[in-house]
Amino acid sequence: MAPHPAVQAIIDFTAGAAGGTACVLSGQPFDTAKVKMQTFPSMYRSFVHCFASIYRQVGLRGLYKGTTPALIANISENAVLFLSYGLCQDAVRLMSRMDKGAELSDVQRASAGSLASIFSAMALCPTELVKCRMQAMHEMEASGKVPSGQRSTVWSVVKTVLRTNGPLGFYQGLTSTVVREMPGYFCFFGAYELCRSTFAKHMGTDKDGIGILPLMFSGGFGGACLWLVIYPIDSVKSRIQVHSLAGRQEGFMKTFLGIVRTEGFPALYSGLTPTMIRTFPANGALFLAYEFTRKSMMEAAGA
Repeated sequence: MAPHPAVQAIIDFTAGAAGGTACVLSGQPFDTAKVKMQTFPSMYRSFVHCFASIYRQVGLRGLYKGTTPALIANISENAVLFLSYGLCQDAVRLMSRMDKGAELSDVQRASAGSLASIFSAMALCPTELVKCRMQAMHEMEASGKVPSGQRSTVWSVVKTVLRTNGPLGFYQGLTSTVVREMPGYFCFFGAYELCRSTFAKHMGTDKDGIGILPLMFSGGFGGACLWLVIYPIDSVKSRIQVHSLAGRQEGFMKTFLGIVRTEGFPALYSGLTPTMIRTFPANGALFLAYEFTRKSMMEAAGA
């Protein structure tokens, strides 16, 4: 028996929050390297050089710069994403004239994930802006874009945004976030569900019975597909959110064309290596935590 819709929403929200926490804790150092290489590609020859430079400049803690807003960002994003994902699956069933609770195809699930990402982008954008600015503060000072000696804490970044741009300043980069999320999460959920279906078919079981390693691989595969598709858009978003600290930054299209014109198309892929290394453990952990938490809570609710 399906739980009450309110109980189902709480289960999806909690499971998404658990997944977001697991994702950050397993991949934060690689995310720090990604943001630094995206926003200042000329400073780092490779991700190994980036890691070594961070360690030499500020020590091991430098790799975990922005962990607090990253946790808030991922918990809020994935909680809203998976809550919306459940609701958007019902919307897809309604639009497809299917019975409530009917099994969706992998493409229909991917469509629901893409729709859900619009809502998660609203929760993600403010916290990701704070995270990116904290991660790239050293480079902003070194390049002379902002005065040196600025404090780089969550509260100091929040105060700076409020003082210079007001509350709407937290939504700098929102357009590129939504443009990134919609195709990205179509690929993310589509690849994840397709991979689970393939494992289930070859193992002669259903999707829920494929085991931990195939589940984690499916999550990692979904994450890899997401980043390969959306990485250039993510690079533009990071530039807008970080460089806007030095003053008004151009919008998505002007920033994109400016990067291509002055630095070349490869600059949009700076930092892809640590991202791809990170994606399998981080997204594998995300879906493992999500599925385990959701299954446990569904059983506790008697579903």
